[in-house]
Amino acid sequence: MQSRRNFIKTSSLAIAGLSLSNLSFTKSFAPNSFETKRPPISERKFVSEAIETKIVEMKKIIKDEELSWLFENCFPNTLDTTVTHKLIAGKPDTFVITGDINAMWLRDSSAQVWPYLQFINEDKKLKDLIAGVINRQTKCILIDPYANAFNDGPGESQWKNDITDMKPELHERKWEVDSLCYPIRLAYGYWKTTNDVSVFDEDWKSAMKLVLKTFKEQQRKDGRSPYKFMRETAWATDSLPLGGYGNPVNPVGLIVSSFRPSDDATTFSFLVSSNHFAVVSLRQLEEIFVDVVGDKSFAKECKSLADEVEEALNQYAIAEHLNFGKIFPYEVDGYGNKLFMDDANVPSLLSLPYLNSIFLDDEVYKNTRKFLFSKNNPYYFEGKSGNGIGGPHAGLGKIWHLSVIMRGITSVDENEIVECIKLLKSTHANTGFMHESFDKDDATNFTRSWFAWANTLFGEFILKVLKEHPHLLQKQF
Repeated sequence: MQSRRNFIKTSSLAIAGLSLSNLSFTKSFAPNSFETKRPPISERKFVSEAIETKIVEMKKIIKDEELSWLFENCFPNTLDTTVTHKLIAGKPDTFVITGDINAMWLRDSSAQVWPYLQFINEDKKLKDLIAGVINRQTKCILIDPYANAFNDGPGESQWKNDITDMKPELHERKWEVDSLCYPIRLAYGYWKTTNDVSVFDEDWKSAMKLVLKTFKEQQRKDGRSPYKFMRETAWATDSLPLGGYGNPVNPVGLIVSSFRPSDDATTFSFLVSSNHFAVVSLRQLEEIFVDVVGDKSFAKECKSLADEVEEALNQYAIAEHLNFGKIFPYEVDGYGNKLFMDDANVPSLLSLPYLNSIFLDDEVYKNTRKFLFSKNNPYYFEGKSGNGIGGPHAGLGKIWHLSVIMRGITSVDENEIVECIKLLKSTHANTGFMHESFDKDDATNFTRSWFAWANTLFGEFILKVLKEHPHLLQKQF
C-alpha cells in the first residue's frame, strides 16, 4: 500500500500505458495526434452509457480540439480506472481508489463520483454504482469514524505502525472533519437527485449518529480527546505534536480537525473551511432525519450543533487582515491566534461557495478571495508555467490543478474562467490528464500522474461552463 506522501517528490509521465517515450513536448498538437488516452473498453473498470453519450456530445460542442480531448480523457477517469463495483448481500457496493494509491479515501471517493450525480436518472447502472459508494462509506465510518482512508477489507498498510488505534481495514487514520462531511454530501445529493431513500438504511443511520458523536467529541469541551496520532517520520506535517493530540484549543464550539484535506497536520486545530463544511453537512442531516427517517430528536441535535458551530465561526473565524480588511483565516485556535493562508485541497477557503457554505457575493469571502490570489498568501505561486495556489503537501512552488479548477468553478468572471481553462490546457504536460501539482516554472515537473479527483473535477468544471457560459466553449483557447 502507498500513501499520498510517497508521490510528493516523484514526477512521472506514465499513466494507463502512457510513457515518456511516446510524448512530444510541444506547445500544441497536430489535429491527428489527439488520440484518446483512455484504457481500451475491455480494460475499463466501469462503463456508463450516460457518460459515454455525454462525452460524444461534448466533443461536438467544444470547438478547441485539445480541450475536447482533455475532457474525453479526464471526465470518465474515475469510472475507467478506479472503481470496483459488485453486489454484497443484495446491496450495491463500490470501492473507489484515488488513482495511483490503492486505497479509498472518504473524501476523494465522494468527490470523484460527485460530478456523475447529474446523470444517474438516465443510467441505472451508474445510479447503483454511486449507491454502492454510499453503502461502502457507511461500512467505513462504522469501522472507524476517525480514519481517512481504507483498504478493501482487512489488509496490509505501510502505516500499520502509526501510534494510533489502527485496524486491519484502515489504510491511514488521520482525523479530518471533511472525511465525515463528504459522505453526507454525497448521500444528500443522491437523495435529492433520485428521491431514492434505500441508502438510508439502519447501518447508515447508525453511521450518522457516530458522525455526530465524533464531531461533539472533537469540540473537546472537557479538554480530552479519544483520538491521538503520531508517526515516526522526518516530515513534520505527517504527525501531531504534544503526544499526538495536536496544539491546544480553547473549546469555543468549533470542531477540531487534526489534519487538513491534504492529509497534512493542522497548525491551529480549528480548520475554518472544514467547520463551514460541517455546518452544511449537519443541516443536510437534519433535513434527512426529519423528512426521510422521521427522527426529529436526532435532527434537533444536528441543528443544535450546526447552530453552535456557525455562531463560533462568526465570532472566532473572521479576522482583520493588514491589507485586505475582514477575511476568513485558514485556521484558528479559539485563543485569538489565526493562520492566514489557503491550501489547494477541498474544502479550502476558495471552495466555500462550491460547498454551499458561503454565497459568492459575501463581502468577507470577496475580501478573502483577493487575499488568496495575492503574494500575501504564502502558498500562492507565480512562475513561467502560470499561477495558482498550492500547499505544504507538495512543497513550495508547486501549483495544484485542484486550485486552478476550483478558481474557475467559483468564478463568475468570464475572463477569469477563460484564463483558468488556458492554464489547465497548458499545464497537463502533454499527458492529457490533470495532476496533483506542477512546478510554477516547469509544468513537466509534476506530482501524481494518475489522480482521479483532479481529472473528474476538471470534467465538472467544463460541464459547468457549458451550463452557465456555453459560448465560451465555442472559442479556441
